Amino acid sequence: MFNIFNKYDQTPGGINVAGTEVKQRLDCGEKIMLLDVREQWEYDLARIEGAKLIPMQELETRKSELNPNDEIVVYCHMGVRSQKAIFYLQQHGFTKLKNLSGGIEAWSTTVDPKVPRYR
Repeated sequence: MFNIFNKYDQTPGGINVAGTEVKQRLDCGEKIMLLDVREQWEYDLARIEGAKLIPMQELETRKSELNPNDEIVVYCHMGVRSQKAIFYLQQHGFTKLKNLSGGIEAWSTTVDPKVPRYR
């Protein structure tokens, strides 16, 4: 079972992926979809450029906007909601899913300090 309370769990091979790894892969031109499952107000405060916003509460009705064959890195503020979104998407045929370890909070501190932090 995954430890959803360890927001910085970056165990290789697990469901979590480090922001630094995602950034490196994006910089190398790999096709990775970033899915933000936070609320609109959170997205307006801080976001990763190029990410698609589908708030968690809209995921059921908007999952058709996602390609189940794409590699998707899901994120939220700290990594808990995104992990729940992954479990939901897995039940609907998505298999190439990763959870951005520590969410946008970790992204702000380890990848891009220009992305604002919030509570």
